[in-house]
Amino acid sequence: MSAQLESQLAQLPAYFASHVLLTVGALAAGVALALPLVGLAVRKPTLAGPLLGAASVIQTIPGLALLALMVPLLGRIGVAPALLALILYSVLPVLRNGVTGALEVDPDVLEAARGIGMTESQLLLRVQLPLAAPVLVAGIRTAAIWTVGMATLSTPVGAASLGNFIFSGLQTQNSAAVLLGCVSAAVLALALDALIRLAEVATRRRDARLAWTSGLLLALLVALASWPPIAAAQRAGDRPRVVVGAKTFTEQYILAELLAMRLRASGFGVEKRASLGSTVIFDALAAGEIDVYVDYSGTIWANQMKRRNTPSPGLVMEAMTEWLAKTHGILVLGRLGFENAYGLAMRRDRAERLGIATLADLAARAPQLAVGADYEFFARPEWIAVRDRYGLAFREQRSFDPTLMYAALVEGHVDVISAFSSDGRIVAFDLRVLEDPEQALPPYDAVLLLSPQAATRAEVVRALRPLVGALDDARMRNANKRVDLDARSIAEAAAELARSLPR
Repeated sequence: MSAQLESQLAQLPAYFASHVLLTVGALAAGVALALPLVGLAVRKPTLAGPLLGAASVIQTIPGLALLALMVPLLGRIGVAPALLALILYSVLPVLRNGVTGALEVDPDVLEAARGIGMTESQLLLRVQLPLAAPVLVAGIRTAAIWTVGMATLSTPVGAASLGNFIFSGLQTQNSAAVLLGCVSAAVLALALDALIRLAEVATRRRDARLAWTSGLLLALLVALASWPPIAAAQRAGDRPRVVVGAKTFTEQYILAELLAMRLRASGFGVEKRASLGSTVIFDALAAGEIDVYVDYSGTIWANQMKRRNTPSPGLVMEAMTEWLAKTHGILVLGRLGFENAYGLAMRRDRAERLGIATLADLAARAPQLAVGADYEFFARPEWIAVRDRYGLAFREQRSFDPTLMYAALVEGHVDVISAFSSDGRIVAFDLRVLEDPEQALPPYDAVLLLSPQAATRAEVVRALRPLVGALDDARMRNANKRVDLDARSIAEAAAELARSLPR
């Protein structure tokens, strides 16, 4: 078994358990929310249309967008926004099937029930809903499948799930991780569907024993899923905990693992929350939901401080440190020692053929060229500044997963991409990073940030301070290359990086 696959399998119990608990919890709450709405729609048929319409509108919102909307709504990351989004997503099939089944009960049966003196409430609870139960349970089966699938998208909002395999696997070109996440999610979906189908058969046959069997098996699944987090809590014991964050690209995964290694060696229990967006991770740090992560001075300067000028790296660092401490209470522990700057890159042979060496040269050719970037870049202020400063107007703009955009450039699908200066693929693919003579892009020194709470913990600061100034461009570029091109695991790359650091 490869070390890469072995590393992924070691994480499977925890991610699978989190996915089960998140899915079953959301499904149970969704059913609990939908059933009163079914009763209301049946009692007042004029409300059926608006209720189903509202539930349908929620379904039209892309899953990842709905999850992202929950973060600012609740003001936090993690399980809470993921759970709320999944609950809302699970309501429609239960509501639709419940209303359809109840309203299609034979009118003669309803008339007979009224004839023996049943009230409308008794009619609903004792006749319509029991007769509609098989159709209702079929809706729950559909909701279960949808919820399992959507739960894989909860990773970017900080909730652990099988999506952690998929997101990290895509970023690091680890097909084993992607396959493991997909297969595990499919197994869970099939298992839940089978258990709920037992309940559906039980309602059709009016078989109480079969219904109890279905319920007990589902309870057993939840109990088994609860064991990994309980065991992890027991192993952690009284050890102080530190939450390490990471954005959604290879370098961030490696750095998060490096931070975790340092902290574990100092006796801390570590929880990692990876694959977070730039805004989400910064807000989580400011709110104390994560304790430490690595960001880049240019990102803070442009995205958080909203600055458009580009002073020297020293002035950016000084102003950023002061602003973070004063505005958010965040401690900048220091520069790690390398820079991961945004830059526009081309294949060297194509750049030479077109006579393009700088962004000014690119501007003249841009109307005939296509540009590709990661999914954040075209919405970032850095792009707007570069575009406006040089008058860049490309024939086509395309957004890619950060991993796929390098392949898109090499294969000729686009002519220019937004590259990262510490990425080992720049050298490996013989790319030219175009010069920025107008200095439209700010410096991007990697900096270690601590939350207001973590900043007061002297032992955390002491554990991480040796990393300040210890990572140069060559070390970081080589670590990235080990994952992106040499197919090594994140843990292996981080361990090699740690061994290469000065003592």
